[in-house]
Amino acid sequence: MTTLLAVDAGNTNVVVGAYEGSKLLATWRTATEANKTEDELAITLDALLAREDLSLDDVDALVLGSVVPPLTMSFTRLAERYLDRPALVIGPGVKTGVRLRVDNPAEVGADRIANTLAAHRRYGGPAIVDVVSAEGDFLGGAFAPGLEASAESLFLRAARLFRVPLTPPAAAIGKNTADCLRSGIMFGYVGLVEGLLERLIAELRPATPRILATGGLAATIAPLTSGIEKVDDDLTLEGLRLLWELNA
Repeated sequence: MTTLLAVDAGNTNVVVGAYEGSKLLATWRTATEANKTEDELAITLDALLAREDLSLDDVDALVLGSVVPPLTMSFTRLAERYLDRPALVIGPGVKTGVRLRVDNPAEVGADRIANTLAAHRRYGGPAIVDVVSAEGDFLGGAFAPGLEASAESLFLRAARLFRVPLTPPAAAIGKNTADCLRSGIMFGYVGLVEGLLERLIAELRPATPRILATGGLAATIAPLTSGIEKVDDDLTLEGLRLLWELNA
């Protein structure tokens, strides 16, 4: 049975999943460091795989979705050097099974293609994670600053404010600086999410889409909203595995 590493290299985190066939054995999340070499990545992956009594020698294939060009090159070199075979890098020319109904398909990131494919396979369509049609087409979506990026911008630009945990306060009316920060950051972001969902759903009517969330802080935000139906932490990794299957 094939042992596959699925790697989602994003601007904030690199998420790695180890699969045995279609079974997800384990996942790991590390901070994105764009200047890491293939040897440094190999040391990290070996240490993570050891927790499952595996090593890079046991890995048969690597599929990569990356929006960080230096890491794309490092993971590509890692596969050639340590796995003795090329990585499948999701991009132009790769079979995806997803029609991209947007102005410039070349702009669509690998993670968005993976999410679309996995969302449609797991939950059907239409769906909103990006926007997925009933037939599984990628229709587009919306970009906004991430929760961590928004909070970090506030902490860096306001000299008298300090970092707080990204957890919701007991009430929206903060009675101290920490709770005021948490209220503005957490409930403000909930407002952003709910406002976008309202507009996206309106544009999809009369269809009723399933509302999905994925990503590092999805499970933190979802309970605070009225719209998110399902948090699927492994959606992108599953999409990458499906993409590898289509091209293997």
